[in-house]
Amino acid sequence: MTLRIIPATLRDLSYIAANLRPQDRAEINCQLDHWSPALLALTALQGFAFVAELDGNPEAGFGAAEQRSGLWIAWSWGTRRMKRCVPGITAHFHAVLGPEVAARGAWRVEARALADNHLALRWLGRLGATQRCLLPAYGRNGQDFFLYDWTREGWNHVSLSKAAGAEATATDADHRRQGRAGARGSLAG
Repeated sequence: MTLRIIPATLRDLSYIAANLRPQDRAEINCQLDHWSPALLALTALQGFAFVAELDGNPEAGFGAAEQRSGLWIAWSWGTRRMKRCVPGITAHFHAVLGPEVAARGAWRVEARALADNHLALRWLGRLGATQRCLLPAYGRNGQDFFLYDWTREGWNHVSLSKAAGAEATATDADHRRQGRAGARGSLAG
């Protein structure tokens, strides 16, 4: 199986969102009142957005978006084949996405996961996130979530010189910095 991490497109993210694995659909359903695959994909393009492609098929989307100066939200969701993409996404997170977000001046990056989504909770820990607290009744139907974060103080392994190198990695052939998808703007929260 060939895994590639590529800049996200609306088409790829829409396909992934239309074919979500059950645990991701449950997590999204209890956070958003009204959503569609196209709207979820469009929202995801508001910051850095990537797709994990397995044998040429988009299987997972992930990225981070700035909420306000210094505060970012990390996200990921995928199809039933996402689990096979996790090692590549993890490597890309450490080599490119994390350093890019740090280079943009992030002080804090947050991620939330359903309290009963044990795979997501374990993965966030492997990504180096700190579990901060339980968010009781955070979901629109009273579901509990956990809040995780990465803070600049915890980024001992990410130097700004490495982050600058990651910017070069994320630049495409015409040097328009297409390593991140979409307009640079804040995600409506």
